[in-house]
Amino acid sequence: MATILIVDDAAFMRMMIKDILVNAGLQVIGEAENGLQAVEKYQELKPDLVTMDITMPELDGIQALKRIREIDPDANVIMCSAMGQQALVLEAIQSGAKDFIVKPFQKERVVETIHQLTESIK
Repeated sequence: MATILIVDDAAFMRMMIKDILVNAGLQVIGEAENGLQAVEKYQELKPDLVTMDITMPELDGIQALKRIREIDPDANVIMCSAMGQQALVLEAIQSGAKDFIVKPFQKERVVETIHQLTESIK
């Protein structure tokens, strides 16, 4: 089973994503509330997949994505963006994000996106 790290500066968002993933039978092994923590947790936990918020304090999601991909070029990162952040989503994809999901989350879209990526990991 694929392991997942959830990164978002809002605790309620992390909880919402975790609930969606756990209810879909996926394994969440860690959480981080900013980009710096995300990079540290990635190195420590070595998850199969990361859900990464774009807008965060300390280090934003795109910078964290770039650092994680320096550590592991094969890292699987899905960016989470608010509506209207198309330019940032495009930059994230160009920086190596595998996909993106838009807030407010549609449960089916989140699960479908993660399942598509985790199928290719197995």
